[in-house]
Amino acid sequence: MADTLLRRPVWREEKPGVTVIQDVSWENEALKYTGLKVIRLQPGSHLHEKWNDREACVVVIAGKVEANCGGDSLGMIGRRRSVFDRCPTDSVYVPLGIELELIAAEEACVAIAWAPTEEIRPVRLILAEENLVERRGKYQNQRIVHNILSDTDRVAHRLLVVEVFTDGGHWSSYPPHKHDRDRLPEESFLEEIYYHEIDPPQGFVMQRIYTDDGTLDESYAVQNRNVVLVPRGYHPVGVPDGYTSYYLNVMAGPIRVWRFHNDPAHEWILARP
Repeated sequence: MADTLLRRPVWREEKPGVTVIQDVSWENEALKYTGLKVIRLQPGSHLHEKWNDREACVVVIAGKVEANCGGDSLGMIGRRRSVFDRCPTDSVYVPLGIELELIAAEEACVAIAWAPTEEIRPVRLILAEENLVERRGKYQNQRIVHNILSDTDRVAHRLLVVEVFTDGGHWSSYPPHKHDRDRLPEESFLEEIYYHEIDPPQGFVMQRIYTDDGTLDESYAVQNRNVVLVPRGYHPVGVPDGYTSYYLNVMAGPIRVWRFHNDPAHEWILARP
């Protein structure tokens, strides 16, 4: 792994009308369970994908695309012009071995989250209305969460995917928590990837990744369309005043259960009235 856990956009043109913004996985990082590809599609462009070693969740971050899986049409999907419309969006769970085709009806941005698997499960269209929307936290620890693939459903084998919106002056993934030990029921082992967008786009957020023993302690000024890898450790996010944070979380591990452990030094804030 590179010295930093921060990944800047690559802006790689795969073919006319199809631009890769981010592309991280166990194939090019010291990861084992998680991957993420973020792609910009120009109107009329086509994306074809098929994987024989992984399951995928396609999230229409912005714009509209026509989706086909295994030769079956899923119709037109996508609900927002920008993530900062703050409404849930449509997604598709794509099993291994199934061909995915996306045709952009307008300029669109899609994220494809991955996890390795050998299990074959049914294709699943996840409509925006099916997202469980939660408001978490209080005081300056408030954020809105859209649950796309959660550990309460049986859609995926390993993948967990959520969207999180945090207002300026607030913290998210806070108090600092981690999920890097296979010690159920108290804590599960899940790798995590954060894909960030910021409004207005010239802004930044701060993210720290650290462990109890101090062998990992990194802090980053994270800019628009950056990715942060969290192979282990606590990973809070702070948002400066005047800006709004969006991030897409991809999590996966040996067992599809999200159980986290708060940093004992900061857990006291949860007891405030």
